[in-house]
Amino acid sequence: MGFGPVAPEADEPVFHAGWERRALGLTLAAGGMGAWPIDESRFARESLPPAVYYASSYYEIWIRALERLLVRHGFVTEAELAGGPASPGATPKRVLAAAEVPAAIARGGPCDRDPGGRAPAFAAGDAVRTLVIHPAGHTRLPRYARGKRGRIEAVQGFFVFPDSNAHGRGEAPEWVYTVLFDAAELWGRDADPASRVSIDAWESYLEPA
Repeated sequence: MGFGPVAPEADEPVFHAGWERRALGLTLAAGGMGAWPIDESRFARESLPPAVYYASSYYEIWIRALERLLVRHGFVTEAELAGGPASPGATPKRVLAAAEVPAAIARGGPCDRDPGGRAPAFAAGDAVRTLVIHPAGHTRLPRYARGKRGRIEAVQGFFVFPDSNAHGRGEAPEWVYTVLFDAAELWGRDADPASRVSIDAWESYLEPA
């Protein structure tokens, strides 16, 4: 797409600057307030204007998205972010104290759910095709993998549906599958013939092929 090659950095540090460490801490602490799920935070990053997104570093994207979330949920105002005096905002559901951080990080945010007897529609080895969709909101189906034929490699479990959960429409869990594609199916005859790509896809992204 013209953005240049991916150039892995040898012995890359976890953080390149002290502010990146603080950006991660702020994001985790704010998420710990319980006002939004991880899917909404992902969409906040994805929906930044392209000129802003592509001109920003990894943690700059995190902070810009966090600003949106804090304003959206009433914790700060645009004027306060611009440097104005602070005023009381929304009350968090909970506050993540420093002593609680290690346990919270270890616990993570499990998003697997009980299927309640709902059987998966596909099994390992099934041929499937991803749908061609262009949602206005969040989705975990990559654009490069839409309308493509693949094969179910594994049934992973029953998980929260991000496309719904990111927008306050409930968890709406679905079965999730690992789907394997030949690179040529995704990128045509110029793709490496020895390469294959797998993605994790929610059931509603798929149809029998």
